[in-house]
Amino acid sequence: MSVAFLNTPSKTSIKRALMERALDPRILLGMPHLNPFGLSETWLMKELGHRHWLMLALEMDMDDAGFRTPDGREAYAAICATSLKHAHLELAKANDVLVVHSSMSQVSRTQHASIHHVSIGVGLIAVVEILSAFVARAKDGDNRSLTKMGLAASQAQPRFPNSLAAAAAAFRRGQPDVTSDIGLEEFRTVKSTTIRPSIQEEFNGAGLLYFANFQALATRAIEEVRPPSRLMRREVFFHGNIDPSEAIELTIRASRDDSRWVVDFHRADRSRLGLVTTKFA
Repeated sequence: MSVAFLNTPSKTSIKRALMERALDPRILLGMPHLNPFGLSETWLMKELGHRHWLMLALEMDMDDAGFRTPDGREAYAAICATSLKHAHLELAKANDVLVVHSSMSQVSRTQHASIHHVSIGVGLIAVVEILSAFVARAKDGDNRSLTKMGLAASQAQPRFPNSLAAAAAAFRRGQPDVTSDIGLEEFRTVKSTTIRPSIQEEFNGAGLLYFANFQALATRAIEEVRPPSRLMRREVFFHGNIDPSEAIELTIRASRDDSRWVVDFHRADRSRLGLVTTKFA
């Protein structure tokens, strides 16, 4: 369905000013941003996901990122896929100034993509792309009832082809190989495990399993069978969500040389929930 999101201006512009301030390209790095191996990928994806939402809100001339449908239901810019390339996260250290240059485009009636070039003094350390679609729950409290929503014609922008969106669509159609350099026939199954994500740590304020925690769960599963290595590339694809009480099954596969890993996420009914592909040095 096509909708025009409600815009309820505040009495002052303080929220809008704070959104603009939150998009300052410079961030002074400290312990919250780092892990023992450099810049934290989980922190980075959370930060860029937040920026993606704020950029959408500003593009739609809203005073905050409180998206709502015309009938007052909460709406969300749900993440469909992410891509992290040219990663040199190990170069970041405390007191470095991280610089994020971002841009956004509309790629379909329902989807927007943002691209973020992340650098520090030594140069580029990551290029991240985030693809989102507006969704709302058809039934209160039911994360399985999320449905896509398109923008009204008055809010639509020119559309551009997008390879990440094409790969995400292939994943939703059930295609097993959704990135050009991965053929699952080359992989061996290493391990399967069942987990129940923590509602306090891995669900977000909207009550949804947070997109940035998929790669964190995949990393944790991979590190149970191999030592940590330098991350070079990561793609994550999402298909809906789960309710807080649900368990999910992770299937971990590895290439012959252990440089490429695939983690499949399935619900208890075996429907696909997500896919994380990783390349290590």
